[in-house]
Amino acid sequence: MKQNRKSPENLPPIKVRHEPPTIEEALAAASDLSDDFEQRIEIAAGLMGISMDDVRPHAAVLRRPKAPTVTIAHRTSVRQVVVERKPSRSIASRLR
Repeated sequence: MKQNRKSPENLPPIKVRHEPPTIEEALAAASDLSDDFEQRIEIAAGLMGISMDDVRPHAAVLRRPKAPTVTIAHRTSVRQVVVERKPSRSIASRLR
């Protein structure tokens, strides 16, 4: 009887490569999870497995500015409009 060469018994074990995220990737993920600056640092440090003190200098560089508030007067009513800029999710654009 002919054996099937593609059977799972004949294949070598699967090798899984583990790469922790870069600081920029961890901070991008943390910024999507929280608006608080200190929580972002804590989340990024937890994702990378390093201390918060190592992440803090990099987080200060990538700190997102607060959304500006624009007030529009329209006859008798006053409305507030919050303008938010959505940052690019591409890591390559941040490195340039």
